[in-house]
Amino acid sequence: MIKLLTILLLGLVCESAGVVLLKKGINQIGDMNGVSVAEVFRVVRSGLTSHTIWLGIFFEALFFIGLLVLLSKSDISFLWPLTGLSFVFSTFAAMWFLSEHISSVRWIGVAFIVVGAGFISFSEHDKEKPAPPAKHATLTEK
Repeated sequence: MIKLLTILLLGLVCESAGVVLLKKGINQIGDMNGVSVAEVFRVVRSGLTSHTIWLGIFFEALFFIGLLVLLSKSDISFLWPLTGLSFVFSTFAAMWFLSEHISSVRWIGVAFIVVGAGFISFSEHDKEKPAPPAKHATLTEK
């Protein structure tokens, strides 16, 4: 259980880093000046050559790899809601690294997410352990 939560924590940090880097990269590219083929091409070309965007994609990929590992080892009903903690991590990352102002209503939402994750984590402790497989008699035991 501790291993899974550690992988989840590292994955959430990578996911938040990826989101912040993608936001920084898109801010460096600038706003789209209308919707036209030339403008979309400019933004895509700029994105494909942005080191910041590629670094953001790298961190998002690390999160995805961690998620695949976690999905192979735990119940989706336990794991997937806990990935909602990425909203908490991303909120703090936006505040610290992008200097975003977080309103009190958003902080209340963050608190609800934390409380929900706590309930989900607690429910994992109450989960019934599967019974050990029954031994079958073999021909040599008879």
